Amino acid sequence: MSAEYGADQIQILEGLEAVRKRPGMYIGSTSSRGLHHLVYEIVDNSVDEALAGYCTEINVIINADNSITVIDNGRGIPVGIQKKAGLPAVEVVFTVLHAGGKFGGGGYKVSGGLHGVGASVVNALSEWLEVNIYQDGKEYNQRYERGKVMYPLRVVGDCPADKHGTRVTFLPDKEIFEETIYDFETLRVRLQETAFLTKALRITLKDDREEKQEKVFHYEGGIKEFVSYLNKGKEPLYEQVLYCEGTRDNVYVEVSMQHNDSYTENIYTFVNNINTPEGGTHLTGFKNALTKTFNDYARKNKLLKDSEPSLSGEDIREGLTAIISVKIEEPQFEGQTKQKLGNTEARIAVDSVVSEQLTYFLEQNPSVAKAMCEKSILAQRARAAARKARDLTRRKTALEGMALPGKLADCSNKDPEKCEIYIVEGDSAGGSAKTARSRDTQAILPLRGKILNVEKARLDRIYGNAEIKAMITAFGTGVHDDFDISKLRYHKIIIMTDADVDGAHISTLLLTFLYRFMPELIKQGHVYLAQPPLYKIEKNKKVWYAYSDQELNSILTEIGRDNNNKIQRYKGLGEMDAEQLWETTMDPERRILLRVNMDEDVRSELDLTFTTLMGDQVEPRREFIEANAKYVQNLDI
Repeated sequence: MSAEYGADQIQILEGLEAVRKRPGMYIGSTSSRGLHHLVYEIVDNSVDEALAGYCTEINVIINADNSITVIDNGRGIPVGIQKKAGLPAVEVVFTVLHAGGKFGGGGYKVSGGLHGVGASVVNALSEWLEVNIYQDGKEYNQRYERGKVMYPLRVVGDCPADKHGTRVTFLPDKEIFEETIYDFETLRVRLQETAFLTKALRITLKDDREEKQEKVFHYEGGIKEFVSYLNKGKEPLYEQVLYCEGTRDNVYVEVSMQHNDSYTENIYTFVNNINTPEGGTHLTGFKNALTKTFNDYARKNKLLKDSEPSLSGEDIREGLTAIISVKIEEPQFEGQTKQKLGNTEARIAVDSVVSEQLTYFLEQNPSVAKAMCEKSILAQRARAAARKARDLTRRKTALEGMALPGKLADCSNKDPEKCEIYIVEGDSAGGSAKTARSRDTQAILPLRGKILNVEKARLDRIYGNAEIKAMITAFGTGVHDDFDISKLRYHKIIIMTDADVDGAHISTLLLTFLYRFMPELIKQGHVYLAQPPLYKIEKNKKVWYAYSDQELNSILTEIGRDNNNKIQRYKGLGEMDAEQLWETTMDPERRILLRVNMDEDVRSELDLTFTTLMGDQVEPRREFIEANAKYVQNLDI
């Protein structure tokens, strides 16, 4: 043992010091995502009060100084002395890890929250936090700075006898977070989802900074309204939104669903209002019930002949939007991130409730049942045709010798970590890119024009599309159920299109394909957008490139604005020769790449955005463009 490493070198981090030392362990990261997570932790405590039946309103305010205030009308955090700690319960909640009303003792039957560490973690990662509690005609207050108590809990005044609840205000610590500016839209998405999942709860989000804005979320219909909201950019197959509700073995089950005219399934699962993007036993129970119930009905009512194969789960779920929400006393999640539910009783409960109530619904609504079954049978036929086409795109073994696409200019290096592939629009830009590239590590795949919009096409058309087949084969991973990230041939997939409206449309079509068929590529950070320059500026035989109007103005200010400047506005990649393309867009030392990120917490909103932009409905698209046009820069029509 070295002299430097002994008993004295073993650190014991007292109290909240551990949180400040390793914040990522408690909130995931210190990026924007972790910053917003602080708000969710405090809101989740208020939502737990609502789930327990004591809270009807939550107000979230982004204050002018970018601090956050969360106010609820629940019972208020207890102010009495907690015997074991010898301190007021509220102080224990905010200063002791793993303290709260969620570890037995009857405080809450079900709850979300981050393993019960929410309030204390937020306190530890804030410059300051103040809590006010309204109980029994008194207002109590305590303040903390970076987790440390500033003064004992005190009564600061009287309040109406019927007023009750908690008010928490905190300022995120600049020493901890990479950025401390809250984004209204990020909070809007999460809080709206929370309101959908907790019917009758009213959540208000208010921004008191320069851009004053306010949104109120209140849904008496709960997840039924959630499904209608997610289907607003699509044409529903039938008017009713199906709703199943029931309790089995202490598991409360709520399921809502509706088919639409699209070809993608969008199913979202929640446990105690926590998003479980990887599903789990509750999703398995739902799929079992759906597949069995539909096949039983189709056979019984002669919609499927005896000679025809049963409908697969995929056939039945084509174009289905569904929300599965369960409340369970002791949820068991696989992994710290709460991505997947493991409770067996949840599968049994969901299967039982959905089977029983869906069977009844189909019997009572034969016209709707027929429409559902006919769509599923069409999907089954299309899937059979797609299977033949898909076999051509599946990754073959070396012995089977699957040829790479003829137009792919592959790189010589065989280490995927060092390799990247440029997806380039058009033959002329593809030719320049092939000449410009580093042949060792950069592959080029030129595409002809705009690829198929996968949001509007069935699987047989998608798998039969030459451009899509070329990408699937080149990447090597396969798609959907065949997808295997370990077979990825390039660790950077770079979309390179012209910096105009057509280029933006092609990028969106490509991202739609990747999001729907290979989402793991985006999740794991393998997808990028190249940023070609907008302008080339020449003066006295010197050359500058500008990637935005702001950068152009900055360069012109620096070199002087006069007639000797020759400014060229690039309309497309084809206008650059190979040397310019390398210098500006492909040289790893100088290029600008934007990595495409995907936040699983807001997957429902992502799905809605893709549907709105790429689906058939014109009106939702127009509304989206009007609402978001102000964020667009350098639009060249």
